[in-house]
Amino acid sequence: MKHSNLSFLHSFILSFFHFFILSFFHFFILSFLLMACSTQKEDKQVNIQKQTVQLESDLMTPEALWAMSRISGYQASPDGKHIVFQMGYYSVEENKSHQVLWMMNADGSEQKQLTTEAENETDAQWLNDETIAFLRGGEIWKMNLSGSARKQLSETEGKVEGFMFSPDRKKVIILKSIDFNEIIQKNPEDLPKASGCVITDLMYRHWDHYVESIQHPFVFSVGDAFSIATEGQDILEGEPYECPMEPFGGMEQLAWSTDSKQIAYTCRKKVGLTYSISTDSDIFLYDIEKKETIKNLCKPTGYEIPEPSYEPTKTLATQAVNAPENLKNLPGYDTNPKFSPDGRYVAWLSMERDGYESDRQRLCCYDLKTNEKTFLTESFDSSVDDYCWAPDSRTLYFIGVWHATENLYRTNLEGKVTQLTGDWADFGSLQMLTDKTLLAERHSFTAPADLYTVTPGDSIADTKVTQITEVNKEILDQLAKPSVEQHWVKTTDGQDLLYWAILPPHFDPSKKYPTLLFCEGGPQSAVSQFWSYRWNFMIMASQGYVVIAPNRRGVPGFGQEWLEEISGDWTGQCMKDYLSAIDDAAENLPYVDKDRMGAVGASFGGFSVYYLAGHHEKRFKCFIAHDGAFNLEAMYTETEENWFSNWEYDDAFWNKDQTARARKTYENSPHRFVDNWDTPILCIHGEKDYRINATQGMSAFNAARMKGIEAELLIFPDENHWVLKPQNGILWQRTYFAWLDRWLKTN
Repeated sequence: MKHSNLSFLHSFILSFFHFFILSFFHFFILSFLLMACSTQKEDKQVNIQKQTVQLESDLMTPEALWAMSRISGYQASPDGKHIVFQMGYYSVEENKSHQVLWMMNADGSEQKQLTTEAENETDAQWLNDETIAFLRGGEIWKMNLSGSARKQLSETEGKVEGFMFSPDRKKVIILKSIDFNEIIQKNPEDLPKASGCVITDLMYRHWDHYVESIQHPFVFSVGDAFSIATEGQDILEGEPYECPMEPFGGMEQLAWSTDSKQIAYTCRKKVGLTYSISTDSDIFLYDIEKKETIKNLCKPTGYEIPEPSYEPTKTLATQAVNAPENLKNLPGYDTNPKFSPDGRYVAWLSMERDGYESDRQRLCCYDLKTNEKTFLTESFDSSVDDYCWAPDSRTLYFIGVWHATENLYRTNLEGKVTQLTGDWADFGSLQMLTDKTLLAERHSFTAPADLYTVTPGDSIADTKVTQITEVNKEILDQLAKPSVEQHWVKTTDGQDLLYWAILPPHFDPSKKYPTLLFCEGGPQSAVSQFWSYRWNFMIMASQGYVVIAPNRRGVPGFGQEWLEEISGDWTGQCMKDYLSAIDDAAENLPYVDKDRMGAVGASFGGFSVYYLAGHHEKRFKCFIAHDGAFNLEAMYTETEENWFSNWEYDDAFWNKDQTARARKTYENSPHRFVDNWDTPILCIHGEKDYRINATQGMSAFNAARMKGIEAELLIFPDENHWVLKPQNGILWQRTYFAWLDRWLKTN
């Protein structure tokens, strides 16, 4: 308003001539600025390369964390002699990342970067021992081992979002997005600038975007020199279903048969309401010659899939756990198929119960000759997170979490499981390098991801693990590392609980340190040796904090019973477990300052913080909650994946005859205990978070301020359930530590 008034007065006192000249000048400047803004809005590629930093001290900082390179997308050549891998470089100044490709010998020697330009190059895979295919500019390209002789292979309508060549290299699966107007109607053609959406069903948005397109896999023919035809066959033609599945599925959800005649693919053949309340996905077999899906490997011919009710069943939580007789036609998640090298078997990851996204993930094997299905990891009382076939087609290697570490295991077709590694570390993924050697990614609390080779033995003692990359050596060599301890404590119900204690670098056992209780998300995700670029224990310890990270009720790696106890009981034993861990640390670890303790967490961890704020009995001096649920009644209908709230809450809040489990859930929602809040709290949330809507964080902040409690709100209009942009990541870290330092380091 002030600018408008000044412009009005200004024009009033100017002569017509001066007005005309100035107006023309203003028009010129405005036009220039508009053009500049338009240019700035273009998503220009920036040739960001490996960051080099000279640290002022040997303590981890947010800037050092964001300068680190991030390795991903590795693949061994068919002859096992070379490895191509993807690296992500991040620039805080540019607020962007750059994805590049590297190659090395199988032993880690002769590492060289293949990417030289600003264009992102990703998703590398081998066409043969001498040729690499990759994505560039939305199309498939190829190059040789030196990165030269580059040639574009595809020229398709629409962006290529993923690809996988058949074993005989005569076909290629290409992922492309197609328009999807089943739920969000297409606006009238005479209203091209209308921004409104007419929505007719649920699942109109997922994770961080409105669902106006879905991915479909297309099969394209491949000609001489790997040239790809311009048109392909949609294997889900006419079907309104996505493949891979949102929001995180990729090419791992499809697989070629060894003879290149069939494709196994993952799909949840549901839309709208039925999609939003069901996790029932299956593995389907598509025949290349017939151009049709010929079999559902998870359900026999004639099996009728029961449609889930739009109301919670009120029996989800009481279904049998680990009942082998129920493992014939599992209605839960089935994902990530892989054919055995001899082509006889298809393996995949399988969950038992519909609507339960954190159910135990078994390794399932289907015999294509006998049509029999076998579960190979029944003796491993935890989930399989990744796996691969051995060349003999009788052995499979897998990774899974047990007692707060993610290690490597072996099983055979009879289900005999053997543990092969026992490190205080997490393996993140694995594949075969040679007939006798595995290639894997590994990380820990104090080391970001690197690549390792693993030569399996008969036991942990016989297995050889060798690191072959050190992508952040220049930065890590400048940093002092925290030390890590493992402690066990008895819970209030007499169980044994493991918690990690992460201690500051240059630790002085004679000193007392401010201490953080870390509350894990999920609610059923592991508190194992993870490396995070946000919830990073190394940087927390480097800022002078002891971190206590309990494996409370509900996390995997301690048996299915331990995992299950949190469902329908978010505020019961798991909250007591948190307090058992922090009380034990305060009482028995002499370096913990019980007068300077805070509680922090994200997602379910954020919910935990909101709940503890009303029940902590003066233990904590401050709280930080990121993307946490605050009002469970609102959360029930706000989240996009309704199967989650159906399973966890057991019943809708509006039903008058609620189950006891549902009543307990709603009655213990954190927003009902704000009258007990008395401690400063920082709330953080992303407005593109459709899993836990930003209104939850805003409501918690507003409630705290209206009650007169010291509080801050860090809101990200352009971030989802995570914080992905470099400058937002730095702002997150600085705000996080400024808040902790204010309440835990000052008198």
